[in-house]
Amino acid sequence: MHTTRSLHLAAEIGGPPRYDAASHIALARLAERGTLDFVTFRDSFARPGPDAMAVLARVAPETTRIGLVPTVTTTHTEPFHVSSAVATLDWMSRGRAGWHADVSTTEAEARLFGRRPAAPAPALWQEAGETADVSARLWDGWEDDAGIRAPSTGRDPSTDRAPSTDRAPSTGRFTDRDTPHPVDFEGTTFSVREPARVPRPPQGRPVTVFDATTGPAARAAARHADVVYVRASSPERAAALRDELRRAAGTHGRDPDGLRVLVALTVDLGDAETAPGPGPESGPPLAGHGTYFRGGPVDLAELVTHWYRAGAVDGFHLTPLTPGRDLERIVNGTVALLQHRGLFRTFYPGGTLREHLGLARQANRYAPRGAGAAS
Repeated sequence: MHTTRSLHLAAEIGGPPRYDAASHIALARLAERGTLDFVTFRDSFARPGPDAMAVLARVAPETTRIGLVPTVTTTHTEPFHVSSAVATLDWMSRGRAGWHADVSTTEAEARLFGRRPAAPAPALWQEAGETADVSARLWDGWEDDAGIRAPSTGRDPSTDRAPSTDRAPSTGRFTDRDTPHPVDFEGTTFSVREPARVPRPPQGRPVTVFDATTGPAARAAARHADVVYVRASSPERAAALRDELRRAAGTHGRDPDGLRVLVALTVDLGDAETAPGPGPESGPPLAGHGTYFRGGPVDLAELVTHWYRAGAVDGFHLTPLTPGRDLERIVNGTVALLQHRGLFRTFYPGGTLREHLGLARQANRYAPRGAGAAS
């Protein structure tokens, strides 16, 4: 079955810890040259290495189109701060931010904070979902362009007094600190009362990503995610997982077409091309990073083409086993072949991550009915 749906591709640029900005910038620019939807940077409290949010904030001004999606661990982290950090990244990147919501499951990680022991997985993913929920409410707390005035005089003409202001990042305009809508959210492990301090992000709501590997994570993803990772060893299994997630999203009153389901695939492109056609293997354990694929760039293009044309997936999230080597082969080999076949774009038609993914800019819940984009 040939399909007119857009193919979506993303890649991880983390890998072994590196502490120089240049290497991360180079990988992000390489992925941008291949017109990938977004790059990710994995992180956890147990993982040594730089902070994902900080790294991609550094990458933001060195790139112009590619989406930037750091992992954000919601366990032991204040939701208000999560919301502010993601909103700030969206401003700094001019609408290219997302965030991958993850949880912390081990006692060793819990001891880093000394606040509470590790909770069962269902409770952790419920908290992650609630963090996504309250983040969306906080982002909506500022109406679009609310209280924005030109900074030419710095004075409020209605009172002839200098207004109480925060400067909106990257705009040169000022926003009235008194306009945000308050949030009154009570979760199972936290509550949020104060309104956001960061004005509504350029995308309205930055893209939310969940990994639906486990049942509790899949339930949270169906309610809150824009992009979901799944793991499957066949297109039939991938299609079944995609259909299940879309049905679950519908039961929560969501439009299933507002969900993008990507197969997570760890790729080792160090081998020569093989025959006959390839398929994912049950390869060596890879820290839960996804189904394992070994082959060459043409092999990978064949797999992507077959699964995508079968209507099994919306795309792939690729984790290079060796980032420097494998991402170059993905972009110059696999992506170039997919572009030649007319399956993947050759330029970015828009500027935001939501536009790359074909997702509408969601309307503010506080806007008058009928105003703005689809919610």
